[in-house]
Parts: sequence; structure tokens; C-alpha cells
Amino acid sequence: MTDRRLRGTFDRVASRYQAARPEYPAGLYADLLAMTGLRPPARLLEVGCGPGKATLPLARMGFSITAVELGPALAAEARRRLAEFPDSSVITSSFEEWRPPPDARFDLAYAATAWRWVDPDAKYAKAADLLPRCGHLAVWDAGHAFPAGFDPFFTEIQKVYDELGEGDGAVRPPPPPEEWHDPTAAEFEASGRFTVVGTRRYVWARRYTAEEYLALLGTFSGHIAMEPAKREHLYREVRRLLAARPDGRLTRHWSAVLTVGRRS
Repeated sequence: MTDRRLRGTFDRVASRYQAARPEYPAGLYADLLAMTGLRPPARLLEVGCGPGKATLPLARMGFSITAVELGPALAAEARRRLAEFPDSSVITSSFEEWRPPPDARFDLAYAATAWRWVDPDAKYAKAADLLPRCGHLAVWDAGHAFPAGFDPFFTEIQKVYDELGEGDGAVRPPPPPEEWHDPTAAEFEASGRFTVVGTRRYVWARRYTAEEYLALLGTFSGHIAMEPAKREHLYREVRRLLAARPDGRLTRHWSAVLTVGRRS
């Protein structure tokens, strides 16, 4: 379960987030447009844009985007990156507290690696109220995937997390991506506001040096909030394990599930 108290931690690493986090697959954006039928210059609302990771690709396509971001430093980063797109704007606010203009309507509301941080009692109703009938809501995330043959580094480093008392208690290894059930589609339907029109899963891999991987870890809420002594010990172990490899690199797999719903 998401600890929503940690959602403010990301603002501490606003300047590093964009470079450390992976880009979402191009196929995800193609599927998003295919499932919604949207074309520029449709009006989009992004919930929790961060520094603009998923905002920039859609702005470059010519969409008009209003992005809402809780963290002031992250919002400033997003504004800087979107400066060349006059039809895009960033509002500093939580989605729950944001008060849109009375006539605000969007063709699509979407959230990339942010939806789980929004109040579950408010998010579907508020998104639906900002969409016309048959408008769309799209949600996707990017998490760690463990396909068959995943890098054994993660089995080794998990022992360090457990020794530090920072393990998550999950079954190890986790199920492979094709067996992992994403609950978002069920949440869409349970809200009573949206009918799911499609889901897609994407799995990809990236190679990381020790420093690149530590930069990535430094953008995860649990690592940002970790006690400094524990974090330093963990990072030493990452460096030690990778220093023993001929190329000093690890392979981390990523998985994203895109869920698209139409307003009921």
C-alpha cells in the first residue's frame, strides 16, 4: 500500500529526477492515442507531472497541456522544460486542492507514475468532473520488473535491504511481469465513473553503472526518506557488488501498465 505521506519527498530531488528516471516507451504514447482517438491540439490535464517526464513528449506532439504538480521545485523544473511550448502550463498544487476554473474541461486526464499518490476517495470523481461525456482518463506507472533470468544482483542486494530492516516483506523473487496483476483497471470500474477501454503492458531493460543506478535510487521515496547511515551502507554495497563485475554494470528491467478508461 502506498504511504501517501512520502509523496512530498520527490521535491527534494527535483533537479535529478528527469535524468535519472527512464523515458516511457514510445509505443505507450502510440497506444494512448490509438485507444483515445485524440489528436493535437486536444486539451490534456496531467496529474502530478513531476519535472515533465511524460509532459514533454505530448507537448512536442502539439497537445495543449495543463499540468498540476504538488512540489514547487518539481513544478519549476517542468516550467523550465516546457518554456518553448506556449500551450502548456504548470500549476503548483496538489490535485486534491486544485481549484480549476468553473468552465475547465479537458479531453483527456492522465497521470504517469503519480496516480497512486492521489487521494483514492477524490481522484476518480474529480477527474470525471473535468471531462466531457466520453472523455478519457489514462494512468500508467513504471516499476521494477523481474522477468525470467533477471539480473542476480537484485537477489544479492535484497539481502542488504533485509539486514537493514528496509525489506518490503514481499515474496522473492516477485512474479514475472506477465503474471503480475495490476489493480488499476478494477479501480477504474469500481469508481463507477469510468469504463475501461483498454490496457497494455510494456517491459524493457536498461543497463546502469553503479553511479547511474545510485542516481536512480536517489529518486525513490523510500530511499530519499531512509536514514542516512542506512542509505550510505546500502550504497557502499551496491558499489562493492558492481565493482566485482567485469563491466561494473547491472541490468534493471522496467514494466509499465497503461490503463485507459472512458467517462461513463
